[in-house]
Amino acid sequence: MLAGKFYTVTQQENTGEVVNATIAFNAGHPIFEGHFPGQPVVPGVCMMQTIQEILGDNLQKEVMVRKASNMKFLNMIDPNVQPQVDVEIKYAALETAELKVTAQIKSAELVFLKFRGLFTVKQ
Repeated sequence: MLAGKFYTVTQQENTGEVVNATIAFNAGHPIFEGHFPGQPVVPGVCMMQTIQEILGDNLQKEVMVRKASNMKFLNMIDPNVQPQVDVEIKYAALETAELKVTAQIKSAELVFLKFRGLFTVKQ
């Protein structure tokens, strides 16, 4: 949905139940015209959608957030200041077609989003 338009995955490494990806934002995307003109900020919902898409692509299955036990937006992402960020996703399959997920979006030591919760794997 957002991949290829709002952001592009420039590098990805999958090791077991860990996905590390680097993404580049399209600073010219229309989302930034409304969020916010002259001072673009990546919307929180787009950060979560990015995590969902990268996880789903890695698993080659459709996934959806079921529960966010902890979600913290710690810093804003300005696509002109941080044109690339790192996405780290750790997951573990549960017996119920769900995944226990921890994820973060960061650039070096600067963390933008921390997430812990459950994703449902659509059959």
